[in-house]
Amino acid sequence: MAESTQGTDTPATAPINVPDKPALEGLEAALTQRWLEEGTYKFNPDTTREQVYSIDTPPPTASGSLHVGHMFSFTQTDVQARYMRMTGKNVFYPMGWDDNGLPTERRVQNYYGVRCDPAIPYKADYTPPAQPAKNQRDFDVVSRQNFIELCEELAVEDEKVFENLFQTLGLSVDWDLTYRTIDDTSRAVSQRAFLANLSAGDAYMAEAPTLWDVTFRTAVAQAELEDREVAGAYYRYPFFTEDGEKIFIETTRPELLAACAALVANPDDERYQPLFGKTVKSPLFDVELEVKAHPLAKADKGSGIAMVCTFGDLTDVTWWRELQLPTRAIMGRDGRILAETPEWITTEAGKEAYAAIAGKTAFSAKEAVVDLLKAADLLDGEPKKITHPVNFFEKGDKPLEVVTSRQWYIRNGGRDEERRERLIGRGQEIDFHPAFMRSRYENWIAGLNGDWLVSRQRFFGVPIPVWYPLDAQGNPDYDNPILPSDEMLPVDPAADAAPGYEESQRDQADGFTGDADVLDTWATSSLTPQIVGGWSRDEELFSKVFPFDLRPQGHDIIRTWLFSSAVRADALQNTAPWKHAAISGWILDPDRKKMSKSKGNVVVPTDVLNEYGSDAVRYWAASAKLGADTAYEIAQMKIGRRLAIKLLNASKFVLNLGATENSVATSDLSVVTNPLDRALLAQLSDVVAQSTKAFDNYDYARALQITETFFWQFTDDYVELIKDRAYGAAGEAEQASVLAALATTLDALLRLFAPFLPFATEEVWGWWRNGSVHRAQWPAALEINDGDTTMLGTVGVALSGIRKAKSEAKVKQRTAVLSASISASELLIAQLKAGLGDLKAAANAQEIALLAGDGDLTVSDVVLAPAEEAPAS
Repeated sequence: MAESTQGTDTPATAPINVPDKPALEGLEAALTQRWLEEGTYKFNPDTTREQVYSIDTPPPTASGSLHVGHMFSFTQTDVQARYMRMTGKNVFYPMGWDDNGLPTERRVQNYYGVRCDPAIPYKADYTPPAQPAKNQRDFDVVSRQNFIELCEELAVEDEKVFENLFQTLGLSVDWDLTYRTIDDTSRAVSQRAFLANLSAGDAYMAEAPTLWDVTFRTAVAQAELEDREVAGAYYRYPFFTEDGEKIFIETTRPELLAACAALVANPDDERYQPLFGKTVKSPLFDVELEVKAHPLAKADKGSGIAMVCTFGDLTDVTWWRELQLPTRAIMGRDGRILAETPEWITTEAGKEAYAAIAGKTAFSAKEAVVDLLKAADLLDGEPKKITHPVNFFEKGDKPLEVVTSRQWYIRNGGRDEERRERLIGRGQEIDFHPAFMRSRYENWIAGLNGDWLVSRQRFFGVPIPVWYPLDAQGNPDYDNPILPSDEMLPVDPAADAAPGYEESQRDQADGFTGDADVLDTWATSSLTPQIVGGWSRDEELFSKVFPFDLRPQGHDIIRTWLFSSAVRADALQNTAPWKHAAISGWILDPDRKKMSKSKGNVVVPTDVLNEYGSDAVRYWAASAKLGADTAYEIAQMKIGRRLAIKLLNASKFVLNLGATENSVATSDLSVVTNPLDRALLAQLSDVVAQSTKAFDNYDYARALQITETFFWQFTDDYVELIKDRAYGAAGEAEQASVLAALATTLDALLRLFAPFLPFATEEVWGWWRNGSVHRAQWPAALEINDGDTTMLGTVGVALSGIRKAKSEAKVKQRTAVLSASISASELLIAQLKAGLGDLKAAANAQEIALLAGDGDLTVSDVVLAPAEEAPAS
């Protein structure tokens, strides 16, 4: 149906070389090596933008565990890449490794038994312990630079494991197009983009309330939050008006009583309207504070009036900002109450109460405050036990605190309505597959409550490329940062001296200090199109691949990776970063729960690849539509394996019948004279058209289903019907007709299945064709106007009816049929008449009476020859 792409040194027609016993075993290793050696999937940079199909491949976290989710989503991307390559596109299909950030840092700590202390000097000859200590307290303490070197060393080893998995799975990646999100190029691009944002006013530093993980001791962005249901209790106790009236509040966080900056109630709550603008005094700590009105206060929650602490949660932050309240922070970055008594606590009783909580964890401080309230007879009733959602860092195990700190931000529309609308518009420039996923993108933007916090207080990552001059007293001048030149990138301000300074001036009066933070890992991952596309290094390549054609990813990171990438491309290139976004679903266990390492229900991919083969696993993954959460089903993999084996065996049978490359019909179909053969090719042409349309709509699962349904009809019906003609029983013309139909159909089926079953199709292609099926052209629909697309199905049903009669009579299928009757509508009778010769030969029937009637096709009055009678043919 289409010509393969062949090299000039290959013969025009390949010899037929069909193995005696085709098998799937061993194909992955042999064909993967051949594809690598021959450069089957290499991108050709000598191209134009119109010829390119570029994919912004998601870089997996190489320090994480391999699981079936990787096989699932990456296969879905690969089938689309293979299809595009066969349509003639020059596919730019890279692979990256996200080895930047906290997951790598944690893995290195546990793998080597080390922890980082930036104050420790660098040791050039450092070697980690042969065996890590069992207790983290006994881990080696190393310098920041030593720790980074260990991170890079282990990341490379982890990436080899992933690369082997993906090659075994048959990903058609160009393995010369790889990158790491922590390598020199990525760090330079990330820092260059940050500096461009800073120059344009899209990045800024601010001291503000920040979500803080006390375990990892780092700031956390809104996109990294998750709510978890936690057991708690409401504690009820009073504040006191000037005349001694008790104003009761109910709170789940009594440990923050010393941080209270105001009481707040809804402006329409008549109970508290007389108090607005007046002051009350806090219990235990004797601090005067004002009663304020704010619409966020809920009259039906608790007592209807709340204490505003700096800071208990993000609502406190909103009240603090909008009501212009004083900052009274008592929670340290280590999750403990600050040791020094705050200046706003002035009475001796207040200081004594504070001493009882100073230095304690949030949990212990809560117990201490409750005990103090009980001792003073201020706790009203027993605590009301509840469960309520609490903010956690998605990788953390303790509730987040809100602390005040100096951090870097990138503008993302959270505080800018015009930018917000522009970013929603960027989403409308992208075709989401499935389309409803766009609403998740838009809803996330609509719910933003602040700009993107991008600084992290970690050791391993892309350093923020900024230094600060120090004044005569050694205080940093944050308003006038020192920036590197572009030629210096990448830089590490913690290790490199600021431009114009000597290293000896670091942290000295009138010297400089380096920004100790690193960029959020998403701040670099958001630049994958720019990193792999050559932005700022190879502008010619960048113009050929950007905006990328496709971003494939999971729906759970629309709010993080997809949105942050749109933010960066909007600011840097004034466009959306891709034309299409293909959104995969989750893998669910048999109980329909998401598979995850934390739940302990993850399946190791190498096990199923070894047992069922890559084509079988790919079949399971490609059977699921984009956006659909899919159950992990071994049964579906078994079906895929059966399909791949059937493809080998059916192809062997067809080729052994005498079909050759020269038998393949292209534009001239005159050799195909038999009505059943023309019906087959008409049906094939329809399958090609439907499959092509499905792929063009990113509905690869539909393309697979259409092709597979036709394949089983081809093998179960057509091949069984035409055996006699294929062997020459009806003459040379009929044999030529059937061989052309067989070869043309096999040729097209191999191409149609190639994106899904790359190993089986490549194996069969090599039996009778030159080159690779994966460089062959996608099949085109044949122009055949007189073929009946339903005829094969009708004749197949008739054959099945006769075979069923033989099975019920418990005789062999080769038993002769002396006579049989088939009743059907006139349309079906006409189809049966056209295929009657093949039907009689396949059924070994002497006479078949065709009777026009109403209703469905029925086979009756089947008279079988006695067991000893010779076959009719």
